[in-house]
Amino acid sequence: MAVALITGASTGIGRATALRLARAGWTVLAGVRDSGAGEQLAREPGIDGRVIPLALEVTDAGQVTDAAARVQELAARSGGTSAGLDALVNNAGIGVGGPLELVTPEDMRMQFEVNVLAQVAVTQAMLPALRRAHGRIVFVSSIGGRVATPFLAPYAASKHAIEAIADGLRIELASSHVQVALIEPGSVATPIWDKGRAEAERVTVPPELQAEYGHVPAAMDKVLEQTARRGIPPEAVAGTIERALSARRMRARYLVGRDARAMLMLRRVLPDRTFDRVLRRALGV
Repeated sequence: MAVALITGASTGIGRATALRLARAGWTVLAGVRDSGAGEQLAREPGIDGRVIPLALEVTDAGQVTDAAARVQELAARSGGTSAGLDALVNNAGIGVGGPLELVTPEDMRMQFEVNVLAQVAVTQAMLPALRRAHGRIVFVSSIGGRVATPFLAPYAASKHAIEAIADGLRIELASSHVQVALIEPGSVATPIWDKGRAEAERVTVPPELQAEYGHVPAAMDKVLEQTARRGIPPEAVAGTIERALSARRMRARYLVGRDARAMLMLRRVLPDRTFDRVLRRALGV
């Protein structure tokens, strides 16, 4: 019985991945912050009890330790002391946006606490079980981890950091036969865009910076609305994650979505200043 742990499984990509893996026969520990969302996930048709909700706030060290103990308990019950964790999907994340000049240190710190430090902490806690199973680690990154855009610098910076961490881990864990991959979606139709629009509305531009940034909240709202509208369903990303976990050997990176491929291509072929002008025109800034 293959066992996977997925963080951020309440909604979006995490939820879709939990259901897809469960319907494919995996036992899924679904890390959720909201117990109600976990119970609803466990009641979905076609999973036959294979989704096990797990209280997991990834920034809570105690809950991370408890999750590692639960993995050990499940593995021992299903396959003896040599069994471990077959897959860890690091999906939990948040997005902080706005002009970097106006982002508070607290918001910047939280961006990295959730998207970077917590991912490392969860991975470290699960590595003994992953090593026993010669398991696999997937980090859900973003095209933002390859191409930074204005007014999303904190989010992009956190995803750039995850790219570096995964690249380092992929080599460090090769001798342990633990494979590591990055999933890099473009626009995905998930609640993160609604949260992003709420964040954009929260941006307060002081009077002395109105000339520079007064138009930014409306521009961000428009871009986020358009992004949400063209986003691919989270099930498409879940399908890529399942293929990666089922492959004989995972690729280092999986780019998901036409807009992600187009963005990366433009970034590669255009000079920096030309690419900057393209982005400014697209954003209307």
